Amino acid sequence: SALHHFVGKAAPACTGNTENATTYNEAVPKTYLNADLHCHSVVSDGTLTPEQLAQRAAERGVELWALTDHDEVGGQHRAAAAAKAAGLDYLTGTEISVSYAGSSVHIVGLGFDADNAELTQGLYDNRNGRGPRAREMGRLLEEAGIPGAYEGALRHAGNPELVSRTHFARFLVETGVCSDTYEVFRRYLTEGKPGYVSHVWANLRDAVRWIVDAGGVAVIAHPARYDFSAIEEYALFSEFKQMGGQGVEVITGSHRPHEYVTYAEMAKEFDLAASRGSDFHSPEESQIDLGQLPYLPSQLTPVWKLLQDRIQRA
Repeated sequence: SALHHFVGKAAPACTGNTENATTYNEAVPKTYLNADLHCHSVVSDGTLTPEQLAQRAAERGVELWALTDHDEVGGQHRAAAAAKAAGLDYLTGTEISVSYAGSSVHIVGLGFDADNAELTQGLYDNRNGRGPRAREMGRLLEEAGIPGAYEGALRHAGNPELVSRTHFARFLVETGVCSDTYEVFRRYLTEGKPGYVSHVWANLRDAVRWIVDAGGVAVIAHPARYDFSAIEEYALFSEFKQMGGQGVEVITGSHRPHEYVTYAEMAKEFDLAASRGSDFHSPEESQIDLGQLPYLPSQLTPVWKLLQDRIQRA
């Protein structure tokens, strides 16, 4: 298919990740809407406020934006107001942590009612497990010869309920233990390493139901990041679809050009809409900036087509 001719001339350039910028043959028709529907603020593990993100998105040409903090909707009203002030159309968003087949999977919700009681309660319950997990990570890092990591991570967290591995990583970079956050994850914070603590998150069915019942669309986030066999991945997509999930991120900050092809075809096979989002966290850390992604190929249904009545217009 034409999708196999993706790799070629660069789409909009991004800073610091040439492999992601080197994509897409000009012959592939695209949907030219600069939508960025995945990023994080200080409300979870980003370093910018919702207001700063809205401004940054607008400056970089984003036309439709969503803030998708981890297991949290506390920044949604601020983000919507900031988007309006910056001239951006806005969709509500969150990124829910789910346990599936022994791994953590992330499900992005878009276009839901951010005040929905069942959704906010479900996210609160999911967040609540992060406190004990963070304290245990601190204890393990201390045993590995790095004292004060929990307190240090807490300093980096804008939201004490959401102390995450990213906050520990920033502390370890700040104190010179590692040179960047990628090194921290590689040496300390992934499975089998000294500071890793597994955690049981929400189940897939509940996460999808919270989003759908609140009027939104559920999207599998960055599917190439999961270490699944082909059978496990097929099961994830099948079950997600059966449970009412409607979208998958095809173009996202951590995907490589060949993965755009893979997940464009998965979207077509499972009749899922396609999403596009940078997964931007920080100007210093993120592989790709807001709005600087390749466009979606036009033979896919963009997820925003399912959400026209949920977009908050600038």
